[in-house]
Amino acid sequence: MRIVDLLHLLDPAVVPEGTKVHLASWNGTENPLDVYLSGDFYEWQRWQTRRNFERRLVVSLIALPETDQWLFAGVHLSRGCEAREGGDYYYQLQELPSCSELNGRLVAHFKRPSRQSYLKAENWKDLIVLSHVLPKQMTIVQFPGFKSVDLAKSELEVIVKQNLESWRTALSSVAGVYLISDIASGKLYVGSATGEGGIWQRWCQYSVGHGGNVELKALFDEHGPDWAKGFRFSVLEIADTHASNDEILMRENHWKRILLSRAHGFNAN
Repeated sequence: MRIVDLLHLLDPAVVPEGTKVHLASWNGTENPLDVYLSGDFYEWQRWQTRRNFERRLVVSLIALPETDQWLFAGVHLSRGCEAREGGDYYYQLQELPSCSELNGRLVAHFKRPSRQSYLKAENWKDLIVLSHVLPKQMTIVQFPGFKSVDLAKSELEVIVKQNLESWRTALSSVAGVYLISDIASGKLYVGSATGEGGIWQRWCQYSVGHGGNVELKALFDEHGPDWAKGFRFSVLEIADTHASNDEILMRENHWKRILLSRAHGFNAN
């Protein structure tokens, strides 16, 4: 089934000739799926470097990790834009309630022909088809196990802000060694957490800043705190929260050596 036909059933005003399709994908700085899961996609989408939404309606599709799969993020009524300082445009977008029940649930299949991100719906309507519908809106998943942790900074902020129980319980129960990856530079930072609160307590500090690390603070001072939007967090090794500081430090140094995070990353010692 074509996506445009399904949306037209929900709201007859949704017609291809009056609709732009926004293919939101990695822009070199941010992953829109991370932005969506953090609850900031609608504001993020409003900012455009060109007049990209010069049609009445905008259908938003966000690239998923699976090839040719796109998450539906709503149909939005475009009420014009304002030119802002710096050459950007700020669009007044309003989601259509009539189609909102599929927001974050509908997954479309579309083989993107090029890097173009703004398509006239009538030219591609036959190729953007229904893949499946999720039973409920996509959200940040429950804690997946220590070996599978791979969080964007925006996801970590949501987890901490909402105090999600499965994540808090798991991460606060262990000490260990963790990794921060900077997707902009490819550099790594290896850190450790010990004592009461474990990794959870340490990562709560990162959710709102540089965590007091000298190396990361210097990075923030040079590039500004928004640089951290490109950080990803994972767990290298866990230990009991009663493990000695010396033991954890030894394992931290092991990973710094293996990952070359002193010579080519953000670790200074």
